[in-house]
Amino acid sequence: MAMHDSTIDPVATARIRALLNPVKKRERMWPVLAAALLAAVSALAFAAAMIMAPPVVSEHVIQSAP
Repeated sequence: MAMHDSTIDPVATARIRALLNPVKKRERMWPVLAAALLAAVSALAFAAAMIMAPPVVSEHVIQSAP
């Protein structure tokens, strides 16, 4: 009998180790890109609103009577 003979099946042991290892998940980039796009669009919308909006404080010019 050889020194490496064992009653444990190496194929079954490899399957058990593969099942015990956690599955590595890939991170998706679409949610990150969508959030960045939303932030960029909202920043442009707020900038356009600030440019187009009339000034909040206005001074009334008093006309002098002739």
